[in-house]
Amino acid sequence: MGSSTPVWAIIPAAGTGQRMQSEIPKQYLSFQDKTVIEHCLDRLLAHPEIDGVVVVLRDDDQHWDAIAYAAEKPLFTTTGGRHRHDSVYSGLTTLQYRFGNDAIALVHDAVRPLVSHRDLSNVIEAARQHTAGAILATPVTDTLKRQGNDMEIYATLSRDGLWRALTPQVFHLQPLLNALKQVIDKNLSITDDAEAVELMGHAPRLVAGEADNFKITSPGDLSLAEKIWLNQRDQQNDE
Repeated sequence: MGSSTPVWAIIPAAGTGQRMQSEIPKQYLSFQDKTVIEHCLDRLLAHPEIDGVVVVLRDDDQHWDAIAYAAEKPLFTTTGGRHRHDSVYSGLTTLQYRFGNDAIALVHDAVRPLVSHRDLSNVIEAARQHTAGAILATPVTDTLKRQGNDMEIYATLSRDGLWRALTPQVFHLQPLLNALKQVIDKNLSITDDAEAVELMGHAPRLVAGEADNFKITSPGDLSLAEKIWLNQRDQQNDE
């Protein structure tokens, strides 16, 4: 991947957020006077290496137009599918249609609004240097237990070499498109984009990321996100 290859963010935002116990999808809940997805887009589009973004929406999305997000870089929308990987595939085909295969796709959850610019720079650089791409991740530090019958502990697992996958996950456009097409055609089950690439026989690079880059999935996460956001803003103002 050349250093001049443009980087485009793909934001799958077609989820319903049932775990939030809210009628509003979690990406449209708010803190600090903006929705979660607006904070996410602000963070990504302010990074100098990100050239634009494709936001993938549900076909019956009732909220996107209402926020009237004003982007200073190119922003396109398209509709997603039943699964997250269907939505990412849709975003990639939109990007390919407009710009061809010469692009790097940075896939990021719409509900991770706190990713740092340092982490973005590190994972983009790693993906440029590694043909299989790169993902942000954090080493597992907790003791892991496997559940047996009746919620009893069946076994304690070694955490050596285990990482929690985060986003962004960054790949050259064509290999990721090919990998996701195979997943869709074969009706495979995957939990992230890196797994699709792994199924093609490739090994994406792990890039250590900050724990602040967490996924908003439950009601209590919003207040935590606001505290971290304020702390990040204060730190930036002090620099």
